[in-house]
Amino acid sequence: MYPRPFFYHRASSLQEAVTMLSQLGTDAKFLAGGQSLIPLLKLRFANPKHLVDLSFIKNTSFIAENQNAIRFGAMTRHAEIEHSALAQKIPVLHDCAAGIADVQIRNRGTIGGSLAEADPSGDWANALITLDTTVHCLGKNGERSLPLKDFVTDAYTTALAHDELVKEIEVKIPPHGSGGAYIAFKRSAPVYPSASVAVQLTVQDSVCKEAAIALGCVGLTSIRAGEAEASLRGKSLNEKVIETASEAARAAADPQSDMRGSADYKRQLVVALVKRAIQIAMRRARGERVEGSHLYA
Repeated sequence: MYPRPFFYHRASSLQEAVTMLSQLGTDAKFLAGGQSLIPLLKLRFANPKHLVDLSFIKNTSFIAENQNAIRFGAMTRHAEIEHSALAQKIPVLHDCAAGIADVQIRNRGTIGGSLAEADPSGDWANALITLDTTVHCLGKNGERSLPLKDFVTDAYTTALAHDELVKEIEVKIPPHGSGGAYIAFKRSAPVYPSASVAVQLTVQDSVCKEAAIALGCVGLTSIRAGEAEASLRGKSLNEKVIETASEAARAAADPQSDMRGSADYKRQLVVALVKRAIQIAMRRARGERVEGSHLYA
C-alpha cells in the first residue's frame, strides 16, 4: 500500500522546523530517520498532510562527552552509537544500539526519533531508563529539559507538545564499579522483541550498592522492577539473590498475549532475561570485558 499524498518540507535548522510545525498545525509531523513513521504511512495508520524533514539540519548528529555525561544529538543514528568508543563507556547503550533490528535500520533510525515515537516495543527508552537520562527539547517557547521517566507518559505518547522536538539526549556516566547489560529476545533480527530487559548495577566489594532493572515489551511503557531492584541492594550477588530478583521482575511484568507470545510465555522470558542480564552486568561492574547480545528463537 502507498501513503496518502502529503506535502514535503525540508527544515534547515531545528528552530525553523519548530516554526514550520507550529504554522502547519496538527496535520503536520516531523520526519527523523523514518524507520517507524514510513511503515505507518505505507499502512495508512498515519496520514499527515505535511512532513517536516529533519535529516538535512547540520550539527544534530553527534556523540560528545561533557561534564561526566555523554550527549547524543537527536539525529544520531543507531549505527553511530553502536560503533562509538564513547558509548562503549556505558555498555548498556552499546548493547542496545548493536541489537536494534538489522543493519539497514540501524543506519537510518535515530535515537531522538525512537524516543519521540515512544513505541512500547522500542529499545531505547527501556535501556536509557536504567540510567540518569535527560531529554532536552526545543519548542516555540524555547528549550526545556525533562528526566526520561517524565518524558514517556504512555504508549506512543510523550510530554512533547505538537510543535516541540527532541534536541539532545544527555546520559550521566555511571560511577566506578558500575556495569550494565541490555538483552532482547526476538524471533529474528528485523522484528520487535517478545521481551527485553535492561540492568544497571553498581558493585563495591562484591556487594550491590545500586541497581536498576527495566522491562520492555511487557507493558504500555518500560517498567521499572522496583522490588527486583530492592532485592539486590546491599546483597552479595550470588545465585539465590539473582533468582529472587528474577522472580520479582516476573511479578512486575504486565504483558499481553499477541503474535510474539502468550502473557505467561513473556513472563517466563523476563525471568530468564533478567537473570542473564544481571550476570553480565555484574561481571562488567567488576571490570571484565563481557560480550552481550540479543537472543533469537
